Amino acid sequence: MEVHRILAINPGSTSTKIAVYRNTKSRFLKTIRHSIEEIHRFSKVADQYEFRKNVIVRELVKAEVKMEEITAVVGRGGLLRPIESGVYEVNDKMKEDLRKGIMGEHASNLGGLIADDIAISLPGARAFIVDPVVVDELQEIARITGHPKFVRKSIFHALNHKAVARKYVHFLGKNYEELNLIIAHMGGGISVAAHRKGKVIDVNQALDGEGPFSPERSGTLPSGDLAKLCFSGDCTLDEVKKMISGQGGLVAYLGTNDAYMVEMMAEEGNEKAKMIQEAMAYQVGKEIGAMSAVLKGNVDAIILTGGLAHNNTVVDYVKIMVAHIARVAIYPGEDEMKSLAMNALGVMRGEVECKVYQ
Repeated sequence: MEVHRILAINPGSTSTKIAVYRNTKSRFLKTIRHSIEEIHRFSKVADQYEFRKNVIVRELVKAEVKMEEITAVVGRGGLLRPIESGVYEVNDKMKEDLRKGIMGEHASNLGGLIADDIAISLPGARAFIVDPVVVDELQEIARITGHPKFVRKSIFHALNHKAVARKYVHFLGKNYEELNLIIAHMGGGISVAAHRKGKVIDVNQALDGEGPFSPERSGTLPSGDLAKLCFSGDCTLDEVKKMISGQGGLVAYLGTNDAYMVEMMAEEGNEKAKMIQEAMAYQVGKEIGAMSAVLKGNVDAIILTGGLAHNNTVVDYVKIMVAHIARVAIYPGEDEMKSLAMNALGVMRGEVECKVYQ
């Protein structure tokens, strides 16, 4: 069997994860942490490009990875135009849209750019992205907001949602397209989606303004009060945007986006921390209930995933709220690195269709 070595790159807000796979086997995995001081040196996410790429290359050299043997480089997909789920080869149009940040700024925009840059330097290597955050499979009725000036958008943790869904159905010996699932990704942002027969037909816009609050996002806020704040003269547009995403949620209430620290505070008797942690779990449970209605109660399983799924207090609170709906399965953390690598490997082997970004 032909051997492929896949380099996977997953830029996050304060970290960059990299992995090297030899076919299906992981050979190297590293999470590179970036301090707030390092990140704040750059006014825009796009400006971090050279810094992040150089850090990745330095770590690969330190690990003695033989770069010339890499046949594919795959990055986390960013805020592109809405597209269907799948694997896409990086092309000029994609790079242009990632640089512009046409749908907004996010660290994931760097994934495809860095993957392409590294692949170009390697003989015969190809560059891909997989299931970017703009995967859009919404049913049309879910797009309607209540006013024609606003349309609901599909921006969520598509890569991990799809990876965990397939992992769960594989465990059952079934196909993803056979089941109805509700998946809650609980990390720095929280997205709760209704998966109907292999399509995400409804999901909260997790990037900047819908659904449960999270360690650093405010989630859905009272619209009237938010409108008053915007026109009060007390805040700039940039300050309001940061309040919604980056400085909301746990950060706003408790001064930290470290959910583990909040968990410890609650266990040590901090009543405010306990209440805020429970309120976050409460909102996740409520959102799952809403997605159950979307699926008309026909739910095969509820899956809790992401970093917060390590928090037993949060998980137990959510389970008590939703266990009557369907079986609850827990997949702590995320499976994004393996999903990136395995999708790229599938394309290289001719087993997975490679789509074209237009």
